[in-house]
Amino acid sequence: MNSKGKALIIGSGLAGLSSAIRLRLNGYDVEVFEANPYPGGKLSEIQVGNYRFDAGPSLFTMPHFVDELFHLAGKNPRDYYKYKQKDVVCNYFFHDGKRFTAYSDADKYAKHASETFDVDKKAIHRYFKNAKKKYDLTAPLFLENSLHELGNYLNFKTIKAIAQLHHLSVFSTLNEHNEKSFKDKNLRQLFNRYATYNGSSPYMTPGIMSMIPNLEQHFGTFVPEGGMISITNALWKLADELGVQFHFGKQVEKIIIEHSAACGLMVDGERYNGDLVVSNMDVVPTYRKLLKEQIAPDKTLKQERSSSALIFYWGIKKNFPELDLHNILFSEDYENEFNDIFKLKTIPSDPTVYINISAKDELKDAPEGCENWFVMINVPGNTGQNWDELIPLARKRIIERINKALNTDIEPFIEAEDVLEPRTIESRTQSYQGSLYGAASNNRFAAFLRHPNFSQSLKNLYFCGGSVHPGGGIPLALLSGKITANIIQKQGVK
Repeated sequence: MNSKGKALIIGSGLAGLSSAIRLRLNGYDVEVFEANPYPGGKLSEIQVGNYRFDAGPSLFTMPHFVDELFHLAGKNPRDYYKYKQKDVVCNYFFHDGKRFTAYSDADKYAKHASETFDVDKKAIHRYFKNAKKKYDLTAPLFLENSLHELGNYLNFKTIKAIAQLHHLSVFSTLNEHNEKSFKDKNLRQLFNRYATYNGSSPYMTPGIMSMIPNLEQHFGTFVPEGGMISITNALWKLADELGVQFHFGKQVEKIIIEHSAACGLMVDGERYNGDLVVSNMDVVPTYRKLLKEQIAPDKTLKQERSSSALIFYWGIKKNFPELDLHNILFSEDYENEFNDIFKLKTIPSDPTVYINISAKDELKDAPEGCENWFVMINVPGNTGQNWDELIPLARKRIIERINKALNTDIEPFIEAEDVLEPRTIESRTQSYQGSLYGAASNNRFAAFLRHPNFSQSLKNLYFCGGSVHPGGGIPLALLSGKITANIIQKQGVK
């Protein structure tokens, strides 16, 4: 097979792996440069004492986007990784003591909701039906194609979506949409939570985000055998088998631009020539560090960033049967929590606590009789806060919330501990300010304001990953790599 040219990819996050596999299958020679000694970006793992943790994303939905890469290569994805669907999506613990189990089966979910909240089963089914309708209308344009190519607007699906804008809740916030949908305060809080799936506030992000529950209830939630890291390892193995060349522990210093076109990289003082460059690095440091001599799209780069995270990895020497893989312990005042994060730029005074326990399904992730707790709260990005003072305070508040929700004293059971916070997220993954999803989606035009998957001023320069279109999270990162590879396939080397 004659090569179409050489593609140089900066970063081996999921979007980088996705684009690398697709470009290789499309006939390009591909080299990937990764500053860390391992692939995966945020989707990595750590060992703390006798406990294994997935270090980053913990929710796995829409596995068909992963499987698609293997099918394209003529491979059986089950030869590379396996997963099973969860019957319980998440356990919710509310501040007033109420508890709710979100089942994957919609009928079971609606029945349990009607028994727990002030809601009719039909209202739950109607909400999920509307969520699916919004997803089906918008996915072909907003998630699966570039928003920055005129041709993508000139098709029937796009015209159909635009004609039904009044059904998409784009002119109200997610909270306003949920207030119209449900009377029960706790139920509104549950559905407001989905704004955090793209690092935004339900009191600012548009109501179209009410389509996000469709990802869990229609497509399901899954747990990979061996943990989330198995997704990274499977894609890395596939890319390697296809002939993608990886350079680990290699820090890219500069994207070489000649005659207004990307034509290579400087890596540890050595030049690597290529016909095109794809940056899976956050778009802000891509411009600020690697394209210093080029004119940057400052308006785009100065957009408000998504929330970051403070994560405690705790080895817990006890089993808690009331917990499952995914668990949410809600704050009392949800609006104040997001005000703390996005307006005051500090840790919430009363944080919502997320606890992921992979040992519920992967027993070897913790010693017998123990559990590995991935304990996370949403926090602002790193803009110079005194994190050394804030982190111990947050830990105290988290423990207070856990103790109240579970009627326990958790501290004596913590026998191993590590911490990941905005500064270390930024240093390990080059995510600007440690934001998890690039720019926030706190206004109705956010999707159109994201950086495109290609440079509008430099030839042969492309972008993929959570900081550009269509956004962050496992499904969108994989789609970002797909969109970028498709654009390259159409345009070729210029």
